[in-house]
Amino acid sequence: MKNNRREPAVRQIFEDAGCTAEKLTEQPVKGLKAPNVICTLAGMTESEIVVGAHFDLVEEGHGVVDNWSGVSLLPSLYEGLKDVPRHHTFRFVGFGGEELGELGSKAYVKELLKSQEHVAAMVNLDTLGLAESEVWVNRADPNLVQLIKRTADAAKLPVSGVNFERIGSTDSESFRLKKIPAITIHSLTPATLRILHSPKDKIEAIHSDEYYRTYRLVLAYLAVLDQSLE
Repeated sequence: MKNNRREPAVRQIFEDAGCTAEKLTEQPVKGLKAPNVICTLAGMTESEIVVGAHFDLVEEGHGVVDNWSGVSLLPSLYEGLKDVPRHHTFRFVGFGGEELGELGSKAYVKELLKSQEHVAAMVNLDTLGLAESEVWVNRADPNLVQLIKRTADAAKLPVSGVNFERIGSTDSESFRLKKIPAITIHSLTPATLRILHSPKDKIEAIHSDEYYRTYRLVLAYLAVLDQSLE
């Protein structure tokens, strides 16, 4: 799926998950044709947890792993949380322009700081299903790392720390650099790094069992964050 079809597809899968018009908004991004897509799930307070993933791709690959695997999980997480009581308001955000320098997430954070909304945490999903769940520990808030480890242990699900300091950046950095606690969950290993931005980035590269375990972990993690953070 090419870039010009991705933002409408993100909107559609949010709508299919029940994120109706009054909950689904767009945010224009300077320099991009495609806006950020935001699905809001209200909680008992205005304190927010942002769950984000980018939908754009580089033209060298098919962009299935990087990062349709991440953004297509957002509506499923919305469905998993919408019928349970929530302390925080969740904002599920499909970001544009990550491959061009995190343009969508930078624009989101810029507007966020203008509004003075309180974001308790940002959880970023980027490149899932190549292996079991990984955390970019060097770029994550230590408290968020400890919470995901505890969540994984309690749920008997795998998670480990894998850092990649020389492959560029990701959308959680836009939040982290503005002192907002953030974490990126991914599935990259030294063996799978070659798949990024290449013709090998296609559906056959994703391991469905590992991808499903990542979904289970992230859903449980969001529930833990909701109960643990102010």
